[in-house]
Amino acid sequence: MTTTAVTAVTAAASEAARQHFAALFAYETDCWDVHEALNHGADFVLLDVRSLAMFAKGHVPGAINLPHGKIIGSKMAHWPDGTLFVTYCAGPHCNGAARGALRLAELGRPVKIMTGGITGWLDEGFDLAVEG
Repeated sequence: MTTTAVTAVTAAASEAARQHFAALFAYETDCWDVHEALNHGADFVLLDVRSLAMFAKGHVPGAINLPHGKIIGSKMAHWPDGTLFVTYCAGPHCNGAARGALRLAELGRPVKIMTGGITGWLDEGFDLAVEG
């Protein structure tokens, strides 16, 4: 049997894999779950961490624009401690959501990333809101 790049490294033991994948849900959510939550009374704050210009071109309805470089303690004081924030950016090719999440975590705020960002949102067939 030929070894491929997929099988050259042995898969993790089932228990280690279970722990790893279960832990991901503490850090990530997906576009579908965010969409459903926004339509049924979201219990988190959705932050679009891209530039204002990109936000204006199209964003997830209900999102607040706060570029990751502007996530600072004084701005976050508008929300009670313990508020969960979900960050997103352009998509899998962009690390803005992770940058925003890191800043929030450094401020002691609970945070998750919406995997897929705008790209994932559109792939699911969801509409964007446009400013103007």
